[in-house]
Amino acid sequence: MIDTLARLQRFALVGALAVVIVFFAIYAPGFARVDNFADVLLNNFALLAIAALGMTLALSLGAIDLSLGTSIDIASLVFVLLSAHHVSVLPAALGGLGAALLVGAFNGVLIARLGIAPFLATLGTLFIGQTAQQLATDGGQPIYLLNVALPPLFSALAHGTFAGLPVPLWIVIVLALAVHVTLAHSVFGRQIAALGAQPGVARYSGLPVAALGGAIFVASALIYGVVGLLLSSTVKAYVPQAGNAYLLNAIGATFIGTTLSPTRRPGVAGTLLGVLLLSLVANGLLLIGWNFYWQQVATGALIFAVLAVSFAQRHGRYA
Repeated sequence: MIDTLARLQRFALVGALAVVIVFFAIYAPGFARVDNFADVLLNNFALLAIAALGMTLALSLGAIDLSLGTSIDIASLVFVLLSAHHVSVLPAALGGLGAALLVGAFNGVLIARLGIAPFLATLGTLFIGQTAQQLATDGGQPIYLLNVALPPLFSALAHGTFAGLPVPLWIVIVLALAVHVTLAHSVFGRQIAALGAQPGVARYSGLPVAALGGAIFVASALIYGVVGLLLSSTVKAYVPQAGNAYLLNAIGATFIGTTLSPTRRPGVAGTLLGVLLLSLVANGLLLIGWNFYWQQVATGALIFAVLAVSFAQRHGRYA
C-alpha cells in the first residue's frame, strides 16, 4: 500500500498535466485546438524550456542560478548591437554566446576560486548585469532593429522551420539530449550528482569540486545565451532585463520536475514536463480571460500544490 501511494505521488506531475489539460479543454475556448497547442509549444514552451535546461544543470549541483536573466540579456545585447552594425548572423551569434560565457565564467570564478556561495555569487552577478545594461543603453533604452536590413537567417532563428518543425523546438530537442546525456550517462554527470547530493563527501573523495562548479555555471550560461539569441530574433530588438521574466518560471519548472524522480534529483524529462505544465496553465488562463497578475497567483499555487505532494511523500517515508 505504501509503495503504491509512493508511485502515485511520484507521478503527481503527470496527473497534474492531465487535470490541467482536461480542465482547460472544457472551460477555455479554443484550448484543445491543434493550432493552439502548436502556438503554446512555440511561444510559451520553447524559450522557457531552454532556460530551464540551464537551470537543471545548476540545480544538479545543488545551486540556484539567479544570473539566468543576466546571461540572456547580455547575449541579446551583444547579438543585437553587432547585428545593428551589419555584422553577419553567425559572428554576431557567436559574439552573443561569448558574452554569456563570460557571465558564466565570472560566476565560476566567484564560486570556485573565491568560495562564495552560488546563491550570493549569482545574485551579485544579477545586480552587476542590470547595472551594466543600463550603462550600455543610456539608462535602459531598448535597441530596435526594425530599420536595419537583416539577413533572412536572423529571423530564421526564431521563425524558421526544418523538416516541418520550428527551429526553436529543434534547439530544445538538441539541448535536451545533450543535457540528459551529460547528467545521466557521463562521468562528469555522476560527479555533479555526487557533488550536489553530498558536497562534503565529494570533497573528501578528491573530486575536482572547483572545476566541476565552474564548468556547470559556464555551461548553464551558454544555454541561457541561446535564449537571448532566440529572443532577439523573435522581437528584432534588445529589451533591457527581459531575461529576468524567465527566472522564476525556470526555477519553478525545474523544481516541479524533481517530483518525477524517486531520488528527487533534477532531470531533463521532469524539467520539460514542468515547463509544459506552466506553459499550458498560462495559455489556458489567458483564454479564460484572467489577467497577468492572477495568472501568476495561479501558477504559484500550482507549483506549491505539486511540490506539496512530493513533500508529503518524503514526510510519509521518514516519519
